[in-house]
Amino acid sequence: MAKILIVDDDKSIRKTLRDILEFEKYVIDEAADGLECIVKIKQSTYDVIILDVKMPKMDGMEAIEKIQNISPDTPVVMISGHGNIDTAVEAVKKGAFDFIQKPPDLNRLLITLRNALDKSNLITEKKVLQKKVTASKVQEIIGNSSGIQLIKETIEKVAPTDARVLVTGQNGTGKELVARWIHQLSKRKEYPIVEVNCAAIPSELIESELFGHEKGSFTSAIKQRLGKFEQAHGGTLFLDEIGDMSMSAQAKVLRALQEHKITRVGGEKDLTVDVRVVAATNKDLRAEIAKGNFREDLYHRLAVIIVKVPSLNERSDDIPDLIEHFVGLVCDEYNTPHKKVEPAAVKMLQSVNWTGNIRELRNVVERLIILSGKTITAKDVENYVHSAAHANTGIQSLFEQFDDFNTFAKYLKSEYEKYKGELVM
Repeated sequence: MAKILIVDDDKSIRKTLRDILEFEKYVIDEAADGLECIVKIKQSTYDVIILDVKMPKMDGMEAIEKIQNISPDTPVVMISGHGNIDTAVEAVKKGAFDFIQKPPDLNRLLITLRNALDKSNLITEKKVLQKKVTASKVQEIIGNSSGIQLIKETIEKVAPTDARVLVTGQNGTGKELVARWIHQLSKRKEYPIVEVNCAAIPSELIESELFGHEKGSFTSAIKQRLGKFEQAHGGTLFLDEIGDMSMSAQAKVLRALQEHKITRVGGEKDLTVDVRVVAATNKDLRAEIAKGNFREDLYHRLAVIIVKVPSLNERSDDIPDLIEHFVGLVCDEYNTPHKKVEPAAVKMLQSVNWTGNIRELRNVVERLIILSGKTITAKDVENYVHSAAHANTGIQSLFEQFDDFNTFAKYLKSEYEKYKGELVM
């Protein structure tokens, strides 16, 4: 049964609306002003809110802004005896579902409420479907090694809270997967998890990406844009490669974490945001702090809980399970029968130095499935894995003969120029 909150300072109007709507089998709650409305919304959930414009303490226009932050999916029907077109337009701009003048026409009010409830039901159904889709997309954390067991236990303890988490580990170890499971097992799972790769965004654009921008704030800002903090409102913001964030962006992120407020680039108005931040890095942030590349106060804000993801070399006992998982995954992608892997081949794969971690193992399994016969043998591993590893080792040895990458690059270019003529011939 739908629950409706009536917010009006006129007691007689509240009673009249209550009598009418209770006759229509709605569950009714009341508030005498905007402040009482906000308190009730924080304490309970409503399907529709009927909100008066002119009220003491906090009027309807101010209240609807706060409602959009607290419960943005709840339809709000504004009513007023002093309304005009300008008031109606302003109310809709602030997020109102509809605007009705007092005294309200009964038929129009009931039709508006039914439409608002239809919208509310559609939003609920959408969230349920999104939840199912998200759950199906979150891959299982494969493995039973002591390091993985510790991570799973930590996620179960930390996820239900709003504590910030810093996930550390080498590239390709699965830090993003840890972040997704923290979100999936949290009370925010019905809201989105928004990911930001801080290393992939140019330093001059990172602030716009995180906090959004106003129209005309810079040359290419042709329209207002919501930042990742606003997109993640109510959910989780995953800041990947946080160690590569510029110092100016770090200062703004620190403010957002401290005050739960952001300001769009080119804007003057503070916006309240409710997000849980999970950060990840492959860098030693303590060392970056010592070098002056990372703010210590931000580090302490982010690192309430630290989850260290072990490298694949540190959890070689999990490799057989991971191989089996990736074989099934890749064969399904290519629509081919699942291939068996000889025990000797598995043992050889356990002895590989996995510098690229899980990501590298997945690529190797895909390579073996494509190039091998019906069964992946030790010979296949020798041909298609060890040979590549030796080639990489040779390149690494060559690189170590030079002082820096630029010198190495110049050497390669000179060698290419030397033999370019012969290659063409």
